[in-house]
Amino acid sequence: MTALTETERPAPTISRWRHFLVGKVAWMPVLAAVVILVIMLVAGQAYFGRFVTPRILSSLFVDNAYLIVLAAGMTFVILTGGIDLSVGAVMAFTGMLAAKLMSTGVPAPVVIPLMLIAGAAFGLIIGVMVHYFDVQPFIASLAGMFLARGLCFVVSLEAIQVKNPLVLGLQSVKINMGDWYVTPTVIIALLLVVGATWVLGYTRFGRTVYAVGGNEQSARLMGLHVARTKVLVYVVSGVCAGIAGLLFTAYTAAGYSLNGIGTELDTIAAVVIGGTLLTGGSGYLIGSLVGVLVYGVIKVSITFLGADASWTRITIGILLLAFVVVQRVIVARANRR
Repeated sequence: MTALTETERPAPTISRWRHFLVGKVAWMPVLAAVVILVIMLVAGQAYFGRFVTPRILSSLFVDNAYLIVLAAGMTFVILTGGIDLSVGAVMAFTGMLAAKLMSTGVPAPVVIPLMLIAGAAFGLIIGVMVHYFDVQPFIASLAGMFLARGLCFVVSLEAIQVKNPLVLGLQSVKINMGDWYVTPTVIIALLLVVGATWVLGYTRFGRTVYAVGGNEQSARLMGLHVARTKVLVYVVSGVCAGIAGLLFTAYTAAGYSLNGIGTELDTIAAVVIGGTLLTGGSGYLIGSLVGVLVYGVIKVSITFLGADASWTRITIGILLLAFVVVQRVIVARANRR
């Protein structure tokens, strides 16, 4: 047998590393989001001082609990290659519905399930339009957005104050852990992310979601339940919008017809920044959570600077554009390999 030369020995190692990186390519956008989050926190601490504190980091989760829930639902939809523009309006409608019912004396244990049912109904309508009537997800969810927003004004043109102690307690009760604190809204949001992560990673439904987003025709030929999956992801998004409506109502202590305007765009931006491909088939819920935190840090930074709130949108827009370009490069390289 002939001995390997010095130039031949490194080749297997390089090959193994390339194989490893190709296998982990889906995690690269998530890692990029984590790096950006860390850089922003370090820069904030260096510029402002006392930026990375338990109080501020805790408030990131408390102030964005509803957005975490919306991002979890949106991740399911985008993973199939779809989009849901209705989540902000559905969140507002379920909040208005809850405020109106509770103001008439309906108990919260009855109202909360109705919020989830209302959200699921919107998701079901959009899912059926997308799959069975072959309506583009953008148009179907846009119609759902207009319907939900219109129903908000039907319920009431004025803000309705919420006084129910059970709902308000979701936000007002603070669980202290030293200098850190969480509220029930944060616990609900994080438990939902954990549950949704398990569903996507360890259930047949979750694997089908990825398969449909990767190649719908191949998924159908494999005998997977494509129709049921495409409808269910919108139902999941609708239910998440209903839960977000509960959390946002607790956060603002009121239902208002104009709540959640633009929230659907913030949600999509957070999911994309978190590494989920808009073309579907690749992404992780942990990435969506990181995307929400990036969004939250940007808002806090703008507040610290005393700048106009519009800079939040500008910064998010720049990041979103950068991540879409990065995604296209990653996908193109993966296809070539």
